[in-house]
Amino acid sequence: MQIHEGGVDIDVADSRDGASEGAGDSVFFNPTQELNRDVTVATLRAYKEREPRAETYLDAMTASGIRAVRAAADGWRVTGADIDSEAVELARSNIERNGLEGEILEQNVNELLYGDREVYDVVDVDPFGTPIPFADAALSNARNMVCVTATDTAPLCGAHQNSGIRKYSTLPQNTDFHAEMGLRVLLSALIRTAARYDIAAKPVLSHVSRHYARTYLELDHRATSADALVEQLGYVHSCEDCLTRTHEFGLLSHPPETCPHCDGNRLLSAGPIWLGPTAESEFARSVRSHLDDEMGTKKRASRMLSTIADELDEPTHYDQHRLCKQWNRSANAMDEFLSDLRDAGYEASQAHYSGTAFKTDASVAEMREATRPE
Repeated sequence: MQIHEGGVDIDVADSRDGASEGAGDSVFFNPTQELNRDVTVATLRAYKEREPRAETYLDAMTASGIRAVRAAADGWRVTGADIDSEAVELARSNIERNGLEGEILEQNVNELLYGDREVYDVVDVDPFGTPIPFADAALSNARNMVCVTATDTAPLCGAHQNSGIRKYSTLPQNTDFHAEMGLRVLLSALIRTAARYDIAAKPVLSHVSRHYARTYLELDHRATSADALVEQLGYVHSCEDCLTRTHEFGLLSHPPETCPHCDGNRLLSAGPIWLGPTAESEFARSVRSHLDDEMGTKKRASRMLSTIADELDEPTHYDQHRLCKQWNRSANAMDEFLSDLRDAGYEASQAHYSGTAFKTDASVAEMREATRPE
């Protein structure tokens, strides 16, 4: 079947919804990842303004070639790689179908990156499942930026904890901020991987949508910069009874024996996870300005990027409905809830993880008091 997306036309061998993602034997194409791809193109445009010398783009798991085709249509010199011969043939035909130039290689991306070929300015790693088997090769060999998608959200957020520990070398916990837990576990693993090569992999944009986490990491090839990022790793301690949270920076954990608010002993400690900013506000606004009408998810992407740009740099978000249930009260309008927090002198913003997610510098006890109905 033929797909029109982002101003290009491609043939795909199979098309499924997210529920059957990864099933079957034909070349994989996921229509539900259109938001991911639209934001990728807008990010490449924004990054081109930031680093005009960047011109080469590697689509590391090209499959149908949709990312490579869209990047080529936007003026990037593209290379796609895949170990599936049918995928390679299909991706090549899709490049030609659109009258574009690009090289599609039948090769494992790790072998490609460790080989004697050119260094790519941007490397995009978008596998099915965890990206960790490709992280060392991508982060140690890209020049400017590495884009990473992870679809194994259960290990990332701690729902499949042992798998998360094995893959990401950290302790994830299944909390009520599980979406952000997954993103910060992913960032921790990627930042620590890059640091082994004296490279700082700084997140300039990240988002969680549907069943995946996506991040864009700008590379700084200075050991001192890598050290500075490692210092922003740490631990989050959350109480399952009253929902109070604390966090600490550093690679050694010092969890409290009991909750500092309710004195309960049902505490979950996660880490080391990334506690720093997951995006740069100005860059997120720049990406938003590069969305165009050819993008099928423009409105959704615009809303998401606007929220990300205004999101506070707090290590975790809260869910308003979860808190109100805890406090035995009905949830009011989110705008009113956040306004009450600001009127009480606290910072507060919506968070992009869900419609009821927000961030604030207030404690749970302070939130409860500031938003108490009169």
